[in-house]
Amino acid sequence: MANVKHILVVEDDSSLAEWISDYLLDHGYSITVANQGDFALAMIAEERPDLVLLDVMLPVKNGFDVCKEARAFYTGPILFMTACVEDGDEIQGLDVGADDYLTKPIRPQVLLARIKALLRRATDDNIKQKLVFDSLTLNAAAKSVAIEQQVLDLNANEFDVLWLLALKVGTVVSRSDLIAELRGIEYDGFDRSIDIRISRLRKKLHEAKNQPYKIKTIRGKGYLFCREDES
Repeated sequence: MANVKHILVVEDDSSLAEWISDYLLDHGYSITVANQGDFALAMIAEERPDLVLLDVMLPVKNGFDVCKEARAFYTGPILFMTACVEDGDEIQGLDVGADDYLTKPIRPQVLLARIKALLRRATDDNIKQKLVFDSLTLNAAAKSVAIEQQVLDLNANEFDVLWLLALKVGTVVSRSDLIAELRGIEYDGFDRSIDIRISRLRKKLHEAKNQPYKIKTIRGKGYLFCREDES
């Protein structure tokens, strides 16, 4: 059963954890469950699941702290679940290294789509580990970016956007395509997660020493990752 993907469900609501586990088991995934943040962190380190489905509000150690500490040794996808719809929760989750987030109540088809998208992207990254453009190097395994050996301070979400744009350097990538690839859903006209990531990524690229790359907005079409001589 080497092809079966292992998902760690971290949720202290036992009925919700059971429902999610049963649903994902029915769709062919292997599931383990943790109901506390400290337990979850230990299980991530020991079991190295293919994906972590992580609640924000947890006993002992909250989801933000679990994610931040796990990112010191875990490079797999982390999908947050939160009951809060405020932008602050989303931004904090992205800052500590989550790949995506879901708001409760959890819709089963959306959950499955997000999981499939994150696992697909993780698999694609493992196949193609590194992109090099003259002085710019992107390393998918480490989720790191360096310009002239200067490593940029990017979180996992900012890296994912840059990676997808860099794969299609010189080609316009639509917002809907980015959202479909990163989150497994169609763009509804209201999702701001890509805008947040692009804004922060642009700032960090701009601040990099001798940076010869930038992301352009092509009005009505999407985003273009280009070299300086293409701008």
